[in-house]
Amino acid sequence: MVRPTTAGRMDVEPADHLGSPLFGGRLRRVATRTESTLSRSSGLDARALPGLPEARPPIRSRADGAAVALLHRTAAVLLSELGELTDRLVTSLRAQEAAYRAAAVDPDELWHEVHESLENNVRALLRPKETREPARRCSWRIGAQRAEQGIPLDALLHAFRLGGGIVWQGLVETATRDDPEDVHLLVHVAADVWNFVDEHCGLVAEAYRQVETRLTRRRHERLRALVGALLDGAARIADVPAVAAALDLPEHGRYAVVVVAGGERSSYRGSFLPPSVAGARIVWHIGVESDRGIVLLGDDHGVEELARSLRVPTGGRAGISPVASGLAALGSACRLAEIAVTTCTRDGEAALLHDHLPAAMAVSCPDLGAALIERALGPVLALDPPDRELLLSTVTAWLDSDGSALRAGTQLFCHRNTVLNRLRRFEQLTGRSLNRPRDLVELSLALEARRVLPAGSPARQASAGRC
Repeated sequence: MVRPTTAGRMDVEPADHLGSPLFGGRLRRVATRTESTLSRSSGLDARALPGLPEARPPIRSRADGAAVALLHRTAAVLLSELGELTDRLVTSLRAQEAAYRAAAVDPDELWHEVHESLENNVRALLRPKETREPARRCSWRIGAQRAEQGIPLDALLHAFRLGGGIVWQGLVETATRDDPEDVHLLVHVAADVWNFVDEHCGLVAEAYRQVETRLTRRRHERLRALVGALLDGAARIADVPAVAAALDLPEHGRYAVVVVAGGERSSYRGSFLPPSVAGARIVWHIGVESDRGIVLLGDDHGVEELARSLRVPTGGRAGISPVASGLAALGSACRLAEIAVTTCTRDGEAALLHDHLPAAMAVSCPDLGAALIERALGPVLALDPPDRELLLSTVTAWLDSDGSALRAGTQLFCHRNTVLNRLRRFEQLTGRSLNRPRDLVELSLALEARRVLPAGSPARQASAGRC
């Protein structure tokens, strides 16, 4: 999903997780601005109406015969004046609600819908049983269409209440003109007018919410697919501006990609980045095995600060790509971030690719890395496991200690001479000298490749079979 926080974080999650505020806050406003773009590309059809709910038992006022007769006489007059009433309501609606002045609402369509709705309202006062279902279908359709057009629900409900007010005002004016002595009887049938308005406000609201939910789900699915295509490097260049607009991100900004794998990610999705990372915004594409984040870096921020600030979930690991120029470059950046994850040496680490390039090279070409392991370390790997791990851990500690046998011994809890003896045995087995730069580079790369390529990996098994 897509969710903003105070740190500028937004999530793009599978559509199953619509319980979270997918288009809340800032992105909701962005989604409204880009609705036409995404709906056209998604093939939305909100006019395929959801099912109309069953009608509740009608509520009728307990008016006497004289009041009902007056209601019928005045309602019959209003039927002949529907055109004028429609003009009044449309004028009032456009004056009071900016949404109805927008280009999304066709003036002719609006007039005819208002006319139909008013006619249903008036006819319901004359023949409630025959009129009820056609009137309900009309209101249900209008609620769905207004949701598709992006008209705010408050404006839509206000329109229906204005319509009820105009009908009531028309009844009073007609009775005052034609039956001045009986006009007070209308008080006894007022409930009939406003019960109709209440029922139909409920109908349009329910239709609106159902279509809005469906539109939100489809918009989200489309947006998720576009973001996924960006990260997979499969997005068409022509689609990039639309994605940038939908996410409210610059097309040519400074970006990095973060990949978080493993661990309890679901409990951390609200706090991957703290608010202290000023200027950075992140959009998460939530996956099953990993979460991928598009990070818009501020002008004064780099990936190093991002790595220091990233909160990696318990048991998880994170990889961060180098800076990428523009959304179109995110596919390559994502692949580099995925490689960076595999170079992590421990849980909770956020690995920058450029700090682990030797390991990244082995991961990106596992067959070559496996061949290097067998060539440089083969005789040592053939030893019994305790002996093998003793020599390899000694060489690794010596390299981590910048070639100091004393510091390596401290790390391994043994004397420096013990370290030197193990190093000499390692040299004898491999036929390489730790004092020769070329051999040292090859051995260092082989040890790094062995760390990131497990012994049971296909590349290691295939390489062992060839040797």
